[in-house]
Amino acid sequence: MEKRNNLVSVTFMLFGTLFCVCLITANILETKQISLAGISLTGGLLVFPVSYIINDCVCEVWGYGKARMLIWTGFAMNFFFVLTGALCDAIPGAPYWTNNEGFHAIFGLAPRIAGASFLAFVCGSFANAYVMSRMKIATRGKGFSLRAILSTVAGESIDSLLFFPLALGGVVPASELVKLMLWQVFLKTAYEVVALPATTRIVRWLKAHEGMDAYDDGIDYRWW
Repeated sequence: MEKRNNLVSVTFMLFGTLFCVCLITANILETKQISLAGISLTGGLLVFPVSYIINDCVCEVWGYGKARMLIWTGFAMNFFFVLTGALCDAIPGAPYWTNNEGFHAIFGLAPRIAGASFLAFVCGSFANAYVMSRMKIATRGKGFSLRAILSTVAGESIDSLLFFPLALGGVVPASELVKLMLWQVFLKTAYEVVALPATTRIVRWLKAHEGMDAYDDGIDYRWW
């Protein structure tokens, strides 16, 4: 029975693949500072919120257990990417290689930033899944849109509260850190709101296609 519970469908596998791609892509895009309507942000904002949308879909359809599997898989794939990128960056370039500076800007992630990123991702993702799961039980499956938004607020708030002080504390003024955190939470939540019509349709289709609509009554909410 345990072995059967660990089986996943092709659809879940595809969602898991997209989840991992979003995390790795966000790492690369984070190296560019962008400006939207005069607000300074990182390029990761373009894709990172998609990982929270996928988290919501997985938790809603397959349950907290599968979301937990997804989060740790994403963590492992992202860690592998960062580790191999750092290793390649540390190896001296060929004599004719002239792009060391550009390569280092993308793959030479400082240990402090990498550690803050991994911790913030894990804590924020599990907070998102936990709130989504508990609210579904409390509402008996009603109000998916509200659950998706509130779980994102919880997850993104914890992600920002951990990442920015740990990664940039002492480098960026405290007042600017607060602004960065608030804008990140607001814009990522707005991203979720804009995507809600599509997310709702995807969840409805997944439930019909997979024949599943998980309720996590009595489950163990451990992270491992």
